[in-house]
Order: sequence, then structure tokens, then C-alpha cells
Amino acid sequence: MNTARYLPFVVVILIGIVFAAGVLLLDKSDSPVSAEQASSTTADAAPDAESEKGPKGGLLFVKDKFSLELTIYEKGVPPHFRVYLYESGKPLVPTAANVTIVLSRLGRAAEVYQLSPAVHYLTNDREVEEPHSFEMVISADYGGRTYRWGHSQIEGRVEMDDTTLASSGVEIATAGPAVIQPKTTLPGEVIFNEHKIVHVVPRLPGMVVTVQAHHGQKMSKGDVLLVIESPALAELRSQYLSARSRLQLAEAVFKREETLWREKITAKQDYLVAKQQWQEARIALQLAAERLHALGVSPEAGWTEKNLARYELRSPIDGIIIDKAAVTGEAVPENKTVFIVADISTVWVAVKVFPSDLHRVHVGQKAVIRADAQDLQQQGTVIYVTTLLDNITRTAIARVELDNHMEKWRPGMFVKADLLAEAIEVPVAVSLDAIQILRDSPVVFGRYGDYLEMRPLKLGVSDDKLIEVVEGLSVGEQYAIGNSYAIKAELGKAGASHDH
Repeated sequence: MNTARYLPFVVVILIGIVFAAGVLLLDKSDSPVSAEQASSTTADAAPDAESEKGPKGGLLFVKDKFSLELTIYEKGVPPHFRVYLYESGKPLVPTAANVTIVLSRLGRAAEVYQLSPAVHYLTNDREVEEPHSFEMVISADYGGRTYRWGHSQIEGRVEMDDTTLASSGVEIATAGPAVIQPKTTLPGEVIFNEHKIVHVVPRLPGMVVTVQAHHGQKMSKGDVLLVIESPALAELRSQYLSARSRLQLAEAVFKREETLWREKITAKQDYLVAKQQWQEARIALQLAAERLHALGVSPEAGWTEKNLARYELRSPIDGIIIDKAAVTGEAVPENKTVFIVADISTVWVAVKVFPSDLHRVHVGQKAVIRADAQDLQQQGTVIYVTTLLDNITRTAIARVELDNHMEKWRPGMFVKADLLAEAIEVPVAVSLDAIQILRDSPVVFGRYGDYLEMRPLKLGVSDDKLIEVVEGLSVGEQYAIGNSYAIKAELGKAGASHDH
């Protein structure tokens, strides 16, 4: 027989005997009990047998002709005690007795509640915090006597020894100070870097002869996109050829006149006229060449006098074609966008920032961009935050620039952006994987001996591993991490109630 297993029951029975003897002695005394005295007896108070239900649906404690009904009221308000007084089953005014309640919880100091009169009952201002799992001592001064009762209420608690915890994959950690780097996670979309998108236009009218590039095709700077036959280009090239011929003639005349003038054969005036005509011809040729250069056409290369109208439209940058608006045989004007070429060596992520998050986002901030479906992750920097909100979505846009030389980030891809804030020190933090949700509130399971009991938390900032505890757990308290779902499941099997 395992005596250790039944030892707690023996202890409880002995405590009950001691507590009953103490109550008998207190009933013979007319002196009231102080809060400190009540607190000192809380740990020694054994739970009563199943208490009767009172008229208000609460626990009814009776001694002689005096009785007290206790409820924890929490409908639309924070939980607080309500105590109703009776003598011989008839209601008493709340000022008829002074009532003090002392609670003793696992891992906590005793809590003393001094109740004050309301309209029909006694109550307290301070919230009775969850879980409502405690040993209770109720002390009432009425008619020159002091009445005292003990009551035990268990909620959100399971018993699991070290062996059971280990077999369930549950580990125990200790709450304490930590350094946390908070982050704000927002949705985003990969878009092109607008600074590296080029709209390609012919810059002169003509007929499309050949289209050599198509959607999605990678292009290097100078690659031919399409070929146009343009009468306007033929005219410009003919002007260039004429200017070049005039320059050659003017240069020959000038050199001959210069030689004759130096030999004193011709007048200086003839020499000067030839020099002027030569300089004018040079200017005319330069002007004709500049007109061709402005169209991206080399004055000397890629054409002959037989194909003066041939115009090769070339890619101005390295990139991919993201739009094409030209077909063979089409007559295109000089200002029509026939291709759009984008350099995707860098891309932007357009992150939607909600008004409530705007104060957390700024230029220069680090951001981790995640595409979970493609198992991609990369850190970038916020380079711009729009000033105005979108009229429809009511969001601002934060641009994050990413290096994309490996071309893994594709425009149109939906992503998540973790915007990182400055690291801060917090006095109490717990592991994120310790957090469970019970009754729509975050909790952890505190470890107290062989007992694990839920502790509702008020949480603060968090990162990928830790989360700040504002209220609910103190430095040095132990709690369950790892497979804490096993404790939650065990709690469900134990039928943890919330009836008061």
C-alpha cells in the first residue's frame, strides 16, 4: 500500500479536527477576531462539508440561529463578494454584523477582505481575482459574539507529480526579468521598385517590322526590343549624310585655300571664307548627329544608305519586360509606350499600416519580411511611410526595400512584415509557448508542489519567444512550458468548474 498517496487525506482530516475544536472555543468568546488573527488561521481551516444553498443561490453558513449566505457576484462587473445576513431564517440589515473574509491561495500571501454595508448586503470594493480557488475563513461579529466558518473552493487546479509531467512532455520554467524586442506584424505585398521601371517609347513614328521581345523576357541593356521602319528617321539620316558630305567638301576647300594663302597665291579673304564654311559644316554635322543620338540611334553604326528608315528600339536597362503594347504591322506614334522594362534586382514591399500602428512605424526601422508559403524570410529597411491614408482602406503604406539579386521575391507575392522596435527590459516575462487560453483569457499554469493551477495574466509587449507579464505572475514563480496543452486537457477531464 502506498502510504504517501493517502497522506494528504490524513492531514486534511487532522486539520479539520483541530479547526472544529478552535471554532468551539471561539464561540465561547465574546471578543471579535482581527484580520491578522483570521489570516493566521486560514491555513489551518479545513473545508466544511457540502454547504447548503441560500435563498440567493449562494453558500449558506449556519451556527445556532445566526446564518450567513456568501456569493461571488460577477455579472457585468469585476468579481466581488456579496454577503447576506439572517437570524432564524429572516433577513437582517447589512449593518447588523461586521464580516471579514480571509483567502489563502497557492503561492500567494493571505488576502483580507473587510466587507462594508450596501443596500441589502455586505460587499467589498476590491476585486476577487481569478481563479476562485482558495481556502477561505469567514469571520462575523454579531450580537456580541464572533462566528467563524471555513470553506475550501478548488478551481483551475490539477495534480501532476514530476513523473507525470515528464511523461506528458511538460517542463517547468521560472518567471523573471527579460529583454524583449517587440514587433508589429502587418500584411504586405511585394511590388516593383518604382525607381527602376522604364517606359520605353519609340520617340518617332513608324511601322513595326519585327517584335523581338515579349512578356517576362529578361533583357540586357542594349538588347533589341523591336524594329520600326520610320520615314522620319530616314529624313534625319539623310540630313546627317548631307551634312557629312558638305563637311568633307568644306574641309577640302579650306585646306586648299589655307595652302594657297600661305604660299601667297590667294588673298587672305578667300582663306577666311573657306574656314568659315568649314566650321559651319562641322556645326551642321554635329547637329544632325545629336538629333540621331537623342533617338538612341548611332549616326554611323547599324545602317546603310539602303535602310535609312530602319530603327532598332533597344532596352535602356537590364531587367524583365512587364508589359508589351506593340505587334508586327502596327503603326505606332512617337509617344506610345510600347514596352515597360523593370529592374528587379531590388524590390519593395508595400506594408499596410493601420492607424493604430502608425506610431510604431518610422523610416529606418528594421523589418523582417516573411513569405511562409514559399519558406522565404529576409530583413529589410523601411525607406518611406506615406503621409496620407488611403480613402478606401484607411491605411498608410510603409515601403520596405529588399535585395533581390537571387530573384526569389516576385512582385504580387503576399507577405507578412514583422516591424521590429527597440529592445526593452521588462521585470517579469514568460515563454510564449506557456500561454493558453481559458474562458477567453490568456493564462499560464503555475507550479506549486505537485499542483498546477491556472493564473490569468495581463500581458504586455512580446517578441518571438517571450511575452511580458504585467499582472498575474511574480518574479520567481514557476510555471509550465512545453506541452502545457496536456495540463489544459487534464483540467478538462477533471471538470474544473466556475460555479460560485
